[in-house]
Formats: sequence, structure tokens, C-alpha cells
Amino acid sequence: MTQAKQELTWLKEVASTPLQQSLKDLERAYKNFFDSCKGKGQGIKIKPPKFKPKKSRQSARFVGVNYKIGQDKIYLPKVGKIKIVLSRELSNKPTSLTIIKDSANRYFASFVVETNPETLPKTSNSTGIDLGISTFATLSNGDKIEAPKPLKQNLKKLAKFQRKFPRTEKGSKRRERRRLRVAKLHAKIKDIRTDFLHKLSTDLVKKYNTIVLEDLNVSGMVKNRKLAKAISDLGWRQFRTLTEAKCEKYAREFRTISRWEPTSQKCSNCGFKGGKKELNVREWTCLNCGTLHDSLRLTGGYRDINAAINILEVIQPKTKVETTEAKVIETPVQLSLFNEVAEGRSETIKRTQSHRKSSPKKDANGNDVSTRPESTIQLRLFD
Repeated sequence: MTQAKQELTWLKEVASTPLQQSLKDLERAYKNFFDSCKGKGQGIKIKPPKFKPKKSRQSARFVGVNYKIGQDKIYLPKVGKIKIVLSRELSNKPTSLTIIKDSANRYFASFVVETNPETLPKTSNSTGIDLGISTFATLSNGDKIEAPKPLKQNLKKLAKFQRKFPRTEKGSKRRERRRLRVAKLHAKIKDIRTDFLHKLSTDLVKKYNTIVLEDLNVSGMVKNRKLAKAISDLGWRQFRTLTEAKCEKYAREFRTISRWEPTSQKCSNCGFKGGKKELNVREWTCLNCGTLHDSLRLTGGYRDINAAINILEVIQPKTKVETTEAKVIETPVQLSLFNEVAEGRSETIKRTQSHRKSSPKKDANGNDVSTRPESTIQLRLFD
């Protein structure tokens, strides 16, 4: 670094700490790239590091004691005092400070602070969440959460700004003004989405002790050119990351199920698998129990609620007691529909009684005893 400062004098205008941290970041990036080439890394293959564009996000990280934090100002070496507005009070002394400048020429100060673990009052509530495009999230209790979809709302305005940008001359002031206009609109879209995801994840963590999500292949789904824009506008992966981090922070349980679970194919009432269904199929009837899963019940697609219930049942299946009670409740309804006659007794019971009167059986002692249980027990189902 000392030799580089002798050749490039403009490096002396910058503090030494950010330069050292940038070299550490470069070393880490190359290590991840080579590990990925050798098959040591997890996930998708990592590309080699490249130079950041001049107009994109820039950052400088300060560590140690070469920066100071005041009431409403921070002191940076070779920069001086900078006025800041804290979004929240710092719980402890920060271990590092990162100054960030985004594409819209906005500056942020990010602190790394050690926090104490927080706990929320425990609840017995659990929820399964089915993520979708038309409705962002459907909970297993029937609640539906709509996303603001900021990109869709500002798409015409963004297209107008982007059409005007390439018509300007490179290096001109007008080009920079139009670039800033596009960047500020992108920043606004991102802020709306991030604010929605933060509020939603915090609300869910406060309400539910266990949250279950489906492990979606978002990176593969965005390769579909027909759905890529809509999926990117929702921020599924960011929602999972925020929810998982907040569950860990507040001692909640966060679980995921396999993406291959047939949550949309299985009936949540009886567990019968009805086969794969296309996205445009919003209404179907279970062939086993006759339950109608339609798009008119519970104010929006019941298909999504059915999937959310199945997602939760993968982690918390119904107990045998609940299953038995459900069968006992369903049995008289089914029998009364198909076996009831005018006198109030079933046809099969009448035949058994008439046969019993005509040819009774005797036991070894000579007493008349029927080999079948008394029919009065069965008649209690219909009284």
C-alpha cells in the first residue's frame, strides 16, 4: 500500500483504514471464487470479482478507534465532522462503521453493534405461509396479505425516464440529471418494498411462536421471463431472510419444508392427493371427501389457504384424536344422506332384524342369543 501511494498520489487523500479493508474484501472475494471453482463452496458457482461501476453503490469501512461518534455528528479521518441523524439509539459501542453512497447520491452510515438477546412472550400460535404472486402471503388461518408492488405501480414512469436517458450526450450535465432521476425512482421502489417486508416480518414474529415457509427456488423461478418481473417485485427471498433473522433475534422457531412437498395437490381436509394443478386452476373438488377448494371462499383463492394449511401440517401434523373426532362427526352426515328411510332407520338394519327374527341361533345352553351386536348401538347415530 505504501508503494502504491508513491505511484498514485491521490490515494493519500483517503484514510488508510478503508484502503486496507478494501484489500481484505478483495482477498475474500478471490478466495470464494477459487473455492467455488474447486467445488468447496456451497450454492451456485461464484463469478470472479470485478471493478465497481463509478456511478453504482460505493462504500468505505472504518474499524478500530480512528473514528469518533458524537451526539449528532461523527468524525472521520481526513474527512472531518459529518452531521448525522440516527434512526435509533446505539445499544453498545460499534465495532465498525461503514459509509455508503448509493446510486441516487444518498449517504448512509451503517454501524455494527453487539446486541443483547431479546425475548417475546411465548404464544401457542403457529402459522404456515404460502407465498404467491396475486396475493403476497396467505396464512393457514385464512388471513391474506397484499403486497404494495411498487415496481408495477411506477412502471410507466420508470419507462418514460429510461427512454429519455440514452438520448443524451455522454458526459453531459443533462445525462447526469436524467441518470439521477432514474436512480431516485429505483431507490423509491426499493424503499417501499423493504419497508413493507420489514413491517410484515416483525408483525408475524410478534404474533406467532412458530413460522413455517416453503423452500422456494426463487433464483430458478426468476429465469421464467413471464414471471421474473412479478416475482422480483415481491421480494420473496428478502422476506424469508428477514423473517429468519428476526425469529433468531426474538427466540422464535423458524422452519422450512421441502419445495417438493405437494402442498397444492393435497386436500387439507382428508389428505388425498389430487395430482398436479396449473396456476390458472383456482377451483377444484377433492375426489375423496368432496371438499370444494374454490376461489370464492374466504375472500380470495381457497387453493392458497389449502396450501398454507398443508405447509403447517408438514411440521405440526394433526393428532390421532383430532382425526378420530373428525371421522365421528362426518359419519352420521354421510349415513343420513344415503341410508336413511322414512321410518328413521337404515335399510341394512331393517334387513338384519327381519333375518334375525326368522332364523335365530341357539347357544350351547339352549338360550336364544344373536351372534351380532345389538342394533340399538348403531341406531344412536341417527337419534
